[in-house]
Amino acid sequence: MIDFKRMDETCLEAFYGGKGALRAKMVSDDRNRILKGRLVPGASIGEHCHETSSEIIFVVSGEGTVILDGQEERLTADTCHYCRKGQTHTLLNDGTEDLVFYAVVPQQ
Repeated sequence: MIDFKRMDETCLEAFYGGKGALRAKMVSDDRNRILKGRLVPGASIGEHCHETSSEIIFVVSGEGTVILDGQEERLTADTCHYCRKGQTHTLLNDGTEDLVFYAVVPQQ
């Protein structure tokens, strides 16, 4: 079991060249990286390519925009973004409250 309530939050400044900080609680092993992330309004995760893995992002609260291979997708609570292996994406909190999400990156 992964209990995110018991984990310390790590502040990752300019993650992948994004603006502000990604605040994350994360576990990682040789098979997966699983995290609960939080972006404050105006913060972003910079554009990056998933050359060796995919990524699944499930939004818990807030709203934002993903740009996947140049196409915008609107994310709100209870929506899920899937970035396939080989695709490029970025995540921006362009809303007015924290964007809270879970992400899974399988090590393929």
